[in-house]
Amino acid sequence: MQPVNRIVLLGASNLTFSLRMIIQLLQQQYGAPSEVLVAAGHGRSYGQNSLVLVRELPGIVQCGLWRQLYASRSVPTYAFLTDIGNDIPYGYLPSQILRWVSWCIQQLQQSGAHIVMTNLPIDSIKAMSESRFKILRNVLFPTCKLSRDEIFERAFTVHQGLNELAARHQVVLYEPEPKWMSFDSIHVSLWKRQAFYRQLFCYCANSEELGSSHVRAAFVIDRCVDNQSYFSWRQRPRFAVRRLFGKIHYAAQPSGCLADSTTVALY
Repeated sequence: MQPVNRIVLLGASNLTFSLRMIIQLLQQQYGAPSEVLVAAGHGRSYGQNSLVLVRELPGIVQCGLWRQLYASRSVPTYAFLTDIGNDIPYGYLPSQILRWVSWCIQQLQQSGAHIVMTNLPIDSIKAMSESRFKILRNVLFPTCKLSRDEIFERAFTVHQGLNELAARHQVVLYEPEPKWMSFDSIHVSLWKRQAFYRQLFCYCANSEELGSSHVRAAFVIDRCVDNQSYFSWRQRPRFAVRRLFGKIHYAAQPSGCLADSTTVALY
């Protein structure tokens, strides 16, 4: 079955934790099957290689997703950008982070994508105590030497910059409320993920004028929402390229597929 749309997903841990759910909820809005292009992974950087334990991934702007985006067939494209704050504790300046995000937006808009982006959960970050900050920094970003005040100052600058980018490029920007966030202030709570993403994508769909083809496709998928096997993995995706224990591993893409014939390429 040919895909009726293309979904592009950029992010890190939040996207990785909820990948199948996010695909499912987007398809409820825009139809299925889909060609899904994903650049995600725990600790993922938008612009540089990121190393988590023994696994290293290229920066999102450097990965193979973009070549596939340019080469793919002409179908409606929907893009979701999230987890933008990871590069702050890696030590990159807000100006550089915003340039990477701006580049991604421009590439997606050249492909005709409808773009949704989440902002940094700035209120949750601001409310973090010094002791909790130190614990989380040592666990999640052990090489980070920035203080809580330095992290917050850079986070606020990125937060403001994303507001400006969204206005300039006419991108839908969603601000996560503290009630959705977990103890660490940067990940969506495990028990609230489905409600959070459902609200997010319904909000985004209502912000766009959907054509009748989208409405019909969404109706078809909605009838299957309670059938979890319809959204189950037939094959889980594997990274196109990653380094493990210093050795590079490759996987042909798309490497994953869902039971509804949706294909998933993971970069």
